[in-house]
Amino acid sequence: MNELQARTRGSVHIIGAGLLGASIGLGLREHGIDVTLEDLSPTTVALAADYGAGRVRAAGDPSPALVIVATPPDVTADVVERALLSYPEAVVTDVASVKLAPFLELTRRGVDLTNYVGSHPMAGRERGGAIMARADLFVGRPWVVCRDRETPAEALALVEAVALDLGAVLLEMTPDEHDRSVGLVSHLPQVVSSLLAARLLPAPEQAIGLAGAGLRDTTRIASSDPELWVQILGANREPVVEMLDALAADIAAFTDALRDPAQPGAKRRIADLLAAGNSGVSRIPGKHGSSERFAVITVIVDDRPGQIARLLTELGELGINMEDLRLEHSPGAQIGFAEIAVLPEVAERAVADLTERGWRTL
Repeated sequence: MNELQARTRGSVHIIGAGLLGASIGLGLREHGIDVTLEDLSPTTVALAADYGAGRVRAAGDPSPALVIVATPPDVTADVVERALLSYPEAVVTDVASVKLAPFLELTRRGVDLTNYVGSHPMAGRERGGAIMARADLFVGRPWVVCRDRETPAEALALVEAVALDLGAVLLEMTPDEHDRSVGLVSHLPQVVSSLLAARLLPAPEQAIGLAGAGLRDTTRIASSDPELWVQILGANREPVVEMLDALAADIAAFTDALRDPAQPGAKRRIADLLAAGNSGVSRIPGKHGSSERFAVITVIVDDRPGQIARLLTELGELGINMEDLRLEHSPGAQIGFAEIAVLPEVAERAVADLTERGWRTL
């Protein structure tokens, strides 16, 4: 896509050249947009520039149309305030994962927020830094925009244009709605995943060797940066504490029932809590935001180069639309497992066709 096709107009200045900032820069540069970069670390900004996320901002550069603040949450308000003062004609947005705390702090300071629009792309990776940046990081991911009644239409349009150019799906929320929502779907899972993974530390190697997809799924995000999460959780502590208290009550009820499953009603309490999990997971949107559930076919794949590519090619030749794919290696064996999600009505045919072509399925 070239600059004429881009929705974003004018140059963009990004403050903070880590994962999100560099990924935004990479995506906008693919559209031919002039992107300048700034970071407290000369090495970080030089690395992001070397990867093609933009160019280091020079003293004589004209004022940007949009400034994107992609700094850690504990300095977001400071950097936004400085950006509004340094570039009074520009629209300023930030992509911090907490929206209410910076807004309240800027309001407390009496900062004119006419040209400020808080936003947050629901995208990221377990590891940060410009070296992990990707131009397609935001494709198909929600991008929340937090406007208020004083937000000019042109300021809102510019922030939305960036999100759309990067392939994101726009959503509008108040800062409070945003923080409670991410507390549930992002911050609470991070805490649960980290605490669960921490229980692996005293476990014997023999037990760890039995780990399968269930453990990997529930601990995947536990490798996230603790320093960053201390900032995020501290800034959004009220809704997260409320949710942790509710979860603790559920765990206590489950534990009490499991401690003596022979007591009257214990098995029902256990079953009800597990069934509530079934109902909850069914609400998580699937492909294209739908709640449609898929059948899963597990294909055994030899651990040799080109096997996954061959499997995907043959699925296409058979006319089987793959809704999702998950790969798992078998510890100590030269095989892996490809879990392929398909529509239930094609699952039986898919198994038969793949078996006919020599694939082993479970």
